This record gives sequence, structure tokens and C-alpha cells, in this order.
Amino acid sequence: MSPAKKPTPLSFARFWAIVTKEFIQMRRDRLTFGMIIGIPVVQLMLFGYAINGDPKHLPTAVLLADNSQQGRSLLSALKNSDYFRFVREVKSEKEAEAVLATGEVQFVVTIPENFGRNLLRGDKPTVLVEADATDPSATGNAIASLRTLLGSALQHDLKGPLAFLAGSEGPINLRVHARYNPEGISQYNIVPGLMGVVLTMTMVMITGLAMTRERERGTMENLLSMPTRPLEVLLGKIIPYILVGYIQVGLILIAARFLFRVPMNGSIPLLLLTSLLFIAANLAMGITFSTLAKNQLQAVQMTFFFFLPSLLLSGFMFPFRGMPEWAQAIGEVLPLTHFLRVIRGILLKGNGFEEVILQLWQIMLFAVVALTIGVKRYRRTLD
Repeated sequence: MSPAKKPTPLSFARFWAIVTKEFIQMRRDRLTFGMIIGIPVVQLMLFGYAINGDPKHLPTAVLLADNSQQGRSLLSALKNSDYFRFVREVKSEKEAEAVLATGEVQFVVTIPENFGRNLLRGDKPTVLVEADATDPSATGNAIASLRTLLGSALQHDLKGPLAFLAGSEGPINLRVHARYNPEGISQYNIVPGLMGVVLTMTMVMITGLAMTRERERGTMENLLSMPTRPLEVLLGKIIPYILVGYIQVGLILIAARFLFRVPMNGSIPLLLLTSLLFIAANLAMGITFSTLAKNQLQAVQMTFFFFLPSLLLSGFMFPFRGMPEWAQAIGEVLPLTHFLRVIRGILLKGNGFEEVILQLWQIMLFAVVALTIGVKRYRRTLD
């Protein structure tokens, strides 16, 4: 018998051939190469420019029941601060309640009747500031700055014979109502939001693999040979996962109620209806990805590229109003942004159909557009 051959030493030529082959494959797989470059760029842009834990210029409404010089001076001081941006003047407490419930404003400042007269008499009038505290991180710093702002707001008015009114404790009583989450419990904000995050991640990924799996397993021919229309195939693939989505919704609601004690002030049937639209929107997005991707790896990559901006720009992890306008514009396109507003509004604020209808329309519009693209991209042949 001939002696066993010794292992061949490392060949630089063979090693370099493998390296060259991998670079060629990487160049041919443009989507993967784009993800290698795109994900770091997106993260740099979002974390460097869009993410802000100290939101300022928050939309504020005023209920001005006293138009005295002192009342106007107080408003001017708040306007000149970095935290408050007055966008509306409401005429009644009911209107103030409505703009807070719909999320149109973050704060409502109420200057009471006879504010100026009571101030000059030394009666220390009370200024009421109501805050939408569903997200404590969005309002915490603004609320903390209020007492300092109100203490210095009237320093130009209270001079000379009126200087004694300033006093050591200030001339105004401040009353802050942190609405919907007065104790600032973070779970009340995070746990309902997790429903949207989980549905986005799972629904898009599951359906994103649907059509590509058919191709890779060679079962696409069976679908193509059947007398079905593209819309019928896509809807047939979407419907079973709606039940999966509702199972996830049920589990999160049970955990929110019994583990985290999240208040449920609104209509659960309305929440389930909203969840149906949101699930459909994400399933439609996943189906669209599956018609664009050539294999399951590309489908997963597309899903991740969609999920990352949804997570960061929707208001789940960081205050939505703390982001620059261009980032908010992108966030407004994403269905997760609107679903977070709806579910937090229903559970924490007790919102009804009228308060959430605008957000529902935008989720529905996204679903229709995504499904339309998926239907058009669906191929009736293997080419």
C-alpha cells in the first residue's frame, strides 16, 4: 500500500480564488450589498439627527379667559421658551378636552377669569396647565421648566410699587394636571405600543416569506396552473395570518391588564377593529416584499429595512414630536405611527371612533397602496 498523502499546505492561490468568488457574489446580490451600506447610513441619520430625548416646541393650546396685561405677559413668556409652541386658542373646557384627546396638542394652558385683577390684589391666582402625559418622556422636561418660567414671567410687570407682589414664593399658583397617566408610569405607554411593534415585526416577516418560499420549494408551478387571479392568491395567503395576529393581540391585552395593570378606558371592540386594519396593512406590506424579493433572505432583509424606521420614527422608543420635521414626515407614512396613537388613545384616554377615525383612514390607505403594489408585482409566470 502506498503511504497516505500528507495534507496539502495552505495555498494562497486557492484562498484568494474563494475570496474573489465571494466578492463577485456580493456584487451580484445588489440588495444584500445595499443593506450592508444602507443600514449603517440609516442608523447614523436617525440616531444622529432624528432622535431627541428632550422634545421642544411642543404644540400648545391656550384657554384665555382674561386678556389683561399680566395674562398677555405670561403667555409671551411661555411662547418665548423653547418648550411651548402655541398653535391654537380654545374657547371652552370641552374644546380643550377634545384637542388633548385627539393628540392635536400636548398642553393646554388655562389663564382664569380676573387673573390680572386677582394678581394685583395679591390673591395669587392659579394657572392650570393640562398635559397629555401618555408618554411621560415627551412632557417631563417641559413640565419641570414651568415653575421657573412662571416665576420670572411677570418680573417686568411687578416693579416699583408692585414689587412686593413677587414675594419669595412667586405671584402665581401653578397647578399641573398630567392627564391620562398622572403617575408617569412608563409601562402604560410602552406595553400598548408593544402590540404595534410585535405585529409589525411578525406580520411583515411571516408574509414576506410566503411567495419566496413557494418559489424555492418549487410549488409556484402549482399556483400558476390553478385558475386563480392574483388578488385571490394574495388574499388567500393573507387571511390565515389575520388569526395569528389576533392571537398576539389577545396575549398582549391579557398581559397588559393582569401583569402590568394598564388601564383600559376605551372600547375593546373598537381596538380590535383597529387591530384588523393594522394587521391587514402589515400583511399587505409583507406580501409586497415577497413579490419583490428573489429569495427568503432578501425578503427578511426588506422586512428589517422596513422595521427599523418603523421602530425608531413611530414614537415608540422616542418622543415623536422631538424629531425634526423631515423625520416626522417619514413617520407619518408608517402605519405603526398611527396605530400607536390609536391604541394609546383608546386604552389610556378612552377615545371613541370620532377621535381615531383620522388615524384609521391613514392606516387603511397604506394597506390599500401596499396591496395594490403587491397585486401588480405578482407574476403569473416563472420569469
